[in-house]
Amino acid sequence: MKKILLSIFALISPILIFSQESTSQKIDTIFKDYTGWFVEAIFYEIPFSDDFRIPWVLIVLIGGALYFTIYFKFINITGFKTALWVVKGKYEDIEKHGVDKLYGDNIHDDKSDILQTLRDEGADGEVSHFQALTAALSATVGLGNIAGVAVALSIGGPGATFWMIVAGFLGMASKFAECTLGVKYRDVGEDGTVYGGPMYYLQKGLKEKNVPILGKVLAVLFAIFVIGGSFGGGNMFQANQAAAQFIQLFDLQSVSNAGMYFGIVMAILVAIVIIGGIKRIAKVTEKVVPFMAGIYVLAAIIILVANFSLIDDAFMLIFEGAFSGLGIAGGLIGVMIQGIRRGAFSNEAGVGSAAIAHSAVRTKYPASEGIVALLEPFVDTVVICTMTALVIIITNFNGEVMQYGVEIKEGVEITANAFNEVIPNFSIILTIAVILFAFSTMISWSYYGMQGWKYLFGKGKITDLIYKILFLFFVVVGSSISLGAVIDFSDAMIFAMVVPNIIGVVILTPVIKKELKRYMNAINKKEDALDDGATDLRNEM
Repeated sequence: MKKILLSIFALISPILIFSQESTSQKIDTIFKDYTGWFVEAIFYEIPFSDDFRIPWVLIVLIGGALYFTIYFKFINITGFKTALWVVKGKYEDIEKHGVDKLYGDNIHDDKSDILQTLRDEGADGEVSHFQALTAALSATVGLGNIAGVAVALSIGGPGATFWMIVAGFLGMASKFAECTLGVKYRDVGEDGTVYGGPMYYLQKGLKEKNVPILGKVLAVLFAIFVIGGSFGGGNMFQANQAAAQFIQLFDLQSVSNAGMYFGIVMAILVAIVIIGGIKRIAKVTEKVVPFMAGIYVLAAIIILVANFSLIDDAFMLIFEGAFSGLGIAGGLIGVMIQGIRRGAFSNEAGVGSAAIAHSAVRTKYPASEGIVALLEPFVDTVVICTMTALVIIITNFNGEVMQYGVEIKEGVEITANAFNEVIPNFSIILTIAVILFAFSTMISWSYYGMQGWKYLFGKGKITDLIYKILFLFFVVVGSSISLGAVIDFSDAMIFAMVVPNIIGVVILTPVIKKELKRYMNAINKKEDALDDGATDLRNEM
């Protein structure tokens, strides 16, 4: 910890130069010159007509999600109740010991499936289902739910909300698929440390499918992209937005290097958490995520209750706008694109990042965590994004909060104004929420990037230290300078993760189906044994 903090302070002096606006603009221009081609390639929009264009990466995301939804027979719906039971720990006994050992399963657990990743006695993993869920949620629930929704409504109108919900619903199947594979093909070190994510299931899984070269190439590409994404969109962008909100709230624009000082404090707090690895990250996120999400959702509920008579009118606008466009540029297709784009980008389903956090769970059945993971897009998009949209729509009937069809760049202020309409000075609470959202997102993305770093450069204290120093350095940088093209590039890195991930998951869908069947058989065997009055061996262990 001491070494890392000293290293951060040793790197502070260059940031004093970067903080100057002219230098920041020069950096932005140079960076754009060298990376613009990559950003344009990732976010290239396929023209279907003169009126609308669809980013190809969005087609891959939603196409994959639709395929997984159909292939797994609407696991988004059929697995929802089971997911709640798993999070509550109803099946913790069979996940720890295996149903064959507890209830005399005649089917037997298929040891060959999990020989490389799960030990014979007990279940490997470092965190519980709930901790893995909150760790992953902390990386997805954030500014996209606050600012992203406002941006979507500004372009696509109220109807964009409907398509956000659709994106969240379909994304549940993507999360199920990729997180099942994350546990299935994870590595477990001698000390019990878990290493998992798309890097591992792309390499191991595709090797089993007799395409080892493809698997290795996709794994390396994903690792590179996740490291870049962890420094940029998962770090600098979050720090930058949190610093901007803090400086605006307390009117610190005249204070020289205020952003840098904020970044130093944030870096120290992040350092305290990430030094402890996924266990400490999970312990923090399982408290921070429910707390911050609870405050935000509670405020939204208060506003919706206070305007209860207007909720049906809001939903009417949403459904009318979803299928008519209500005069928004691009009409129906334009509204659809904006809603699906913001929904998909908010919950990160198909990106593969969540599989890294979920792979650290304690279980002998990979599909158990896949089922838990499908709750993520539901909470992030179907619940929180929808509530934000309803608040904005209800408080905007008079048109004072925003004008639909006019694109805005920053949505936090719009959302803050919407909440302020009913709860005076809520912008103060919203600023705190933004900072907490940014903090939790950064600590989770530090873990994602670290796993990619370990995959490329090996597992050791020195390599870990280098990554953590770089990550914390970028926290300060992100708080201090105008990011511009840097953020465009880092966002492109995050969504470039979609390509290798979706390719691998589609190829490995039969493996996922087999794991789902194995887990459901285990659950059914337990239920049958209890119904028959079988002895619960948990009391004997």
